Amino acid sequence: MASAFLKQIQQKHADLLIRNGQLVTPAGIIQADLAVVAGKIAAIGASGWTFTEQLDATGLHLLPGAIDTQVHFREPGLTHKEDIAHGSKGAVLGGITGFFEMPNTNPLTLSAACLQAKLDIAAQNSYCNYAFYIGGSAANLGQLAQLEQLPGCAGIKVFMGSSFGDLLAEQDELLLSILQDGKRRVAIHAEDEARLRTRKPLTANDVCNHTVWRDSESAFLATQRIVALAQQARRPLHILHVSTAEEMQYLAAFKHWLTVETTPHHLSLVAPDCYQQLGSLAQMNPPVREAWHQAALWQGISDGTVDILGSDHAPHTLAEKARSYPDSPSGMTGVQTLLPIMLNHVAAGRLSLLRLVDLISSNPARIFGLIGKGRLAVGYDADLTLVDLAAQRQIDNSWIASKVGWTPYHGTRVTGWPIATLINGKLVMHSDQVLGQPQGQAFRFAETFKQEF
Repeated sequence: MASAFLKQIQQKHADLLIRNGQLVTPAGIIQADLAVVAGKIAAIGASGWTFTEQLDATGLHLLPGAIDTQVHFREPGLTHKEDIAHGSKGAVLGGITGFFEMPNTNPLTLSAACLQAKLDIAAQNSYCNYAFYIGGSAANLGQLAQLEQLPGCAGIKVFMGSSFGDLLAEQDELLLSILQDGKRRVAIHAEDEARLRTRKPLTANDVCNHTVWRDSESAFLATQRIVALAQQARRPLHILHVSTAEEMQYLAAFKHWLTVETTPHHLSLVAPDCYQQLGSLAQMNPPVREAWHQAALWQGISDGTVDILGSDHAPHTLAEKARSYPDSPSGMTGVQTLLPIMLNHVAAGRLSLLRLVDLISSNPARIFGLIGKGRLAVGYDADLTLVDLAAQRQIDNSWIASKVGWTPYHGTRVTGWPIATLINGKLVMHSDQVLGQPQGQAFRFAETFKQEF
């Protein structure tokens, strides 16, 4: 294959030539043609190339493929509200070229067999590339160092709160043991479960009290605890969906060994307005918070404290969401709207396109060691997202591919829209239409590459 790739480059013949686009490259934004050969970027500034197929990108920006590193696609076991086929279809409609999926399925993803079952489903049904987290738990303690090295594993995910059964790890002794069992970066849901239990009576059956029950101190306490334990274990962390001003300021002091995620909904929705307008459709864990917390998150975007944006796509049916609070489940769709919502923030001047690419493409690839992903450069995989920064659209429930068929952004007008998604050099979405059959592949990670070589 390598020799055929080199021969085509020497002959300057592309399988696909993307013409006249504004390319977001490591050297900055440049207007150039991009040649794809055998699923890889073969040339940038492809003057004089012939081609089998071409794609006109005039007036559009070509980004390295966007990656959503936090989704819950619910398969197996909870497929009445989502599955890998529908979730990944939503991903490519939203310009996303790959996802990392979480372990709170049924059965929980705690073993090599459960990981392989997900990989087998994705190999048949995923429209984009994929990897899966394994849960860190008392049930698989002592096996985590081996499990995290399996091909297709994104790493270990720990729920300090907001989980159930074997997946909940709230005691410091257990958390320390998990952190000492392995070496890859551990993803953390940081909410203090003991505090949440004591504060649940404060809900008063009103979803507007979601931020009262799951207050900022619940998040901050857990984050401080896990940082101290990780320092003891000398283990790198990835703190998921940071939602508070206190956490953002605190975590900045540890950025030499930990990374920080926030979400589009924490950057876009504001309490109490969102709860008054959307009810439980705005209910997430950790909660969407007040404006001063959101301002601190945007400051983290500006000063570099935030490394990654993840959607935390976690769908529930409208019937489930209609239950009386607090029995209504937390979670919303997000993988399909991540890019449109963030492009709208680019249009509003809240961040640059280059910073957005940093957060959804370059940093996910760099931080997690994805092989061949995250930049427009010769030899890298042709996972590509083509966007129109000037397109004005309205997000509508009818556009959402998720099984649950709703979005908290229904009716929201945005500027900026994904026009095309390419996976491994193949056009899989264009102009809001999914093309062809599922053809995603498992992400390869530098830290597990020896097992795949």
